[in-house]
Amino acid sequence: MLLKNAVEPRLYREAMSRFAGAVHVVTTDGSFGRRGTTAIAACSVSDDPPTVLVCLNRMKPDNDLFAKNGVFAINTLSLAQQPVADAFSGLTGLSQDGRFALGEWETISTGAPVLLGTEASFDCHIVEAKDFATHRILFGKVTGIKIGDSLQPLIYHNREYKSF
Repeated sequence: MLLKNAVEPRLYREAMSRFAGAVHVVTTDGSFGRRGTTAIAACSVSDDPPTVLVCLNRMKPDNDLFAKNGVFAINTLSLAQQPVADAFSGLTGLSQDGRFALGEWETISTGAPVLLGTEASFDCHIVEAKDFATHRILFGKVTGIKIGDSLQPLIYHNREYKSF
């Protein structure tokens, strides 16, 4: 059971908007279908074995495809890929097919789509999924990596895209 405190969700979201983070497009594909979404909440868990995690909103039923397929790729975007971030966040109203049409994609090991031209992509098999509050945390064993050119990373801070 989650205990509540005096911090209101609106205040929490405002404070978290000041938390700068790399922008990723998280993708999956498999027998349950293809899906992609923009995410900031992704990070390294361990280098032995190589493991990452990503947090996806459970209130969006289509995000269930990630756990059902059992695979995902985290694609870390460069500044030039901001239109891709907007599309996969749903801001443009494009369908999933329309979103995927914005980039060139390949697969490494799991079958999850990997976007060409990213800072880095991590191809993963889900080893554990944990539901907590509004989100599902997916832990992925990294089975493939693609490292791109070191470009200007796309950062999200204070509700807008930035770079350094």
